[in-house]
Amino acid sequence: MIDALTSLPEGLTALAFWVLLAFSFISSFITVALGIGGGGLLLAVMASLVPPAALIPVHGVVQLGSNAGRAGMLWRQISGPALPGFVLGSVVGCALGGVVVVELPPSMVQIGVGAFVIYSVFAKPPKWLARWPWLTGGVSSFLTMFFGATGLFVANYTKSLALPRHEHVATHAALMTVQHGLKVLIFGLLGFAFSAWAPVIVSLIVAGLAGTFIGRHLLNRMTDHGFKRALDVLLVLISARLIWAGLTG
Repeated sequence: MIDALTSLPEGLTALAFWVLLAFSFISSFITVALGIGGGGLLLAVMASLVPPAALIPVHGVVQLGSNAGRAGMLWRQISGPALPGFVLGSVVGCALGGVVVVELPPSMVQIGVGAFVIYSVFAKPPKWLARWPWLTGGVSSFLTMFFGATGLFVANYTKSLALPRHEHVATHAALMTVQHGLKVLIFGLLGFAFSAWAPVIVSLIVAGLAGTFIGRHLLNRMTDHGFKRALDVLLVLISARLIWAGLTG
């Protein structure tokens, strides 16, 4: 953590770093405890604090570490048959998204992320996302290159498998690990300088793994309804501020 503070990348303050650290822990706790929501929360907070050009790549690496850790802790509960079609679609979706994403101006990234998170709160994903894993992987992976947090789309597919709660969380984490891993690979090939953000990324991943570990032990001890409603309100407020910043910036 100290190394990260002494080598913060341009555009990130020490206060912003500590806020991101706290929300990395909270977002991972939320995701493993509730199955969904943490990635969108972290994205919305990061979009208010991280330079737009670095937002999606850095969020992708942090989410890769968080989801990989969650999948590793619950690896025995991963549903293997859910992976092949999704992986194939994800490869195509990330490749196509990488061709287009470099053309987006920073303000459009802010507005797009804010609008997408609000959409994920109020809208129900199309039913076809649950029927065709290759199409779910393709569409969600294409969108994640621009908007980052597409866990809601992937969760709709995971839900259609009718898995027990632990298996649902584990399988969703494995699918998101694949998606974020491919996204990070594409951004690396496009030339994003991950090394400048490495100390911050490592710190956020460690905080996320701590949240995953604690959230795992509370997985069967929480009531979901009230907490999810509060999370939705928070997501909408942060996203509205983000859209305003994009419009006025």
